[in-house]
Amino acid sequence: MKYLQRSLERKFLHMSSFFKAVLVTGARQVGKTTMLKHLAKEQNRTYVSMDHTMARTLAKSDPVLFFQTYKPPIIIDEIQKAPELFEQIKIICDESEERGLFWLTGSQQYQMMKNIRETLAGRIGILELYSLSKNEVEGIVFPNEMDFSLSCLRERQSLTKKNDIIQVFEHIWRGGMPDVVEADAEQRQEYFNSYIETYLMRDIAEEGGITDTVRFHKFMKACAALTAEQVNYKTLADSAEISQPTAKEWLRLLQGLGVVYLLQPYANNELRRLVKTPKLYFCDTGLCAYLSMWLTRDTLMNGAASGHYFENYVVIELLKNFAYAPSGVNLTYYRDSNAKEIDVFVEENGIIHPLEIKKSANPDRREVKKYELLDKVKLERGNGGIVCMCEEVIPIDAKNCFIPCNLI
Repeated sequence: MKYLQRSLERKFLHMSSFFKAVLVTGARQVGKTTMLKHLAKEQNRTYVSMDHTMARTLAKSDPVLFFQTYKPPIIIDEIQKAPELFEQIKIICDESEERGLFWLTGSQQYQMMKNIRETLAGRIGILELYSLSKNEVEGIVFPNEMDFSLSCLRERQSLTKKNDIIQVFEHIWRGGMPDVVEADAEQRQEYFNSYIETYLMRDIAEEGGITDTVRFHKFMKACAALTAEQVNYKTLADSAEISQPTAKEWLRLLQGLGVVYLLQPYANNELRRLVKTPKLYFCDTGLCAYLSMWLTRDTLMNGAASGHYFENYVVIELLKNFAYAPSGVNLTYYRDSNAKEIDVFVEENGIIHPLEIKKSANPDRREVKKYELLDKVKLERGNGGIVCMCEEVIPIDAKNCFIPCNLI
């Protein structure tokens, strides 16, 4: 299988030239190790995995000897399994002026992140890798940063094929796990089955101490059924026959393992009566479709949940786009107690870009009228629009466009 270029590569190398250590977090099997090994091809860099029992035992019992055996510059895989190394990494960083000494991968579990931030503050850059985006699979690299302006969108459009609902839903149904990209339906089914049994169930047992795999399975299915909706702990708890505090804890665990993403609601003192509940999305739509038993692309595309899956896809593609881009943004959604909702706020430098997400190829342009509520409370509104299945960029008014979803 040929290597697919990852959009995070640019940012990773940029951080590696600045920090002495760089950690790439993300779910299992999204391609963290593959990317680092690919980038290290021309370098003389040691590789060691903490999944390897003997290496892990050495790391835990004698970190000094470990680094005499495996000398930096080094790639250390699954670093969360040997937190004993952090102190020694700090010492080596402080003794050397060299940048990019340590390339680390790990899952984003709470305890490790707390450990690493405390021990390696100022010495480490932390980046997150997600499963492949549709554009990564198709080998499309956009040269410009997304600002939702007409000129930016048109420049991007010149580099892509026409938006096509069959292709979009093929990607949604298949997901972006590198091993699934070229799999057929039967192979995909088996892949996700073993992904859950081999990785997820092992990780939740190790990290969350959860041994009731039957209930956890039900819990994940309940999460998949709620995709693109506000989190409802009561529904999740009832579905898995657990208590609400347990449902909260399990969802936090899935978030830490990079399986789900919680889009927080927009908060602002000027705007009264805003909701406080996040919305639930799966970081990989293929896993979500598998858990909900959508067995083919077409049944998913024509099914009752297709709008939710389309929204999930767009939100996660936005998340990937901005996670890999030079400038950071804050992603939230807007909903008030009158049930007025705007699907996504992209907030950058105090400017809010409002976006609606519609599966239609010809959505109602009046949707953008609700963006005016931002002007009433004196929030600075940037370019926005409706992300949809239209084939090309079409201006709606001075600030908004119909945005084909494949331009994100």
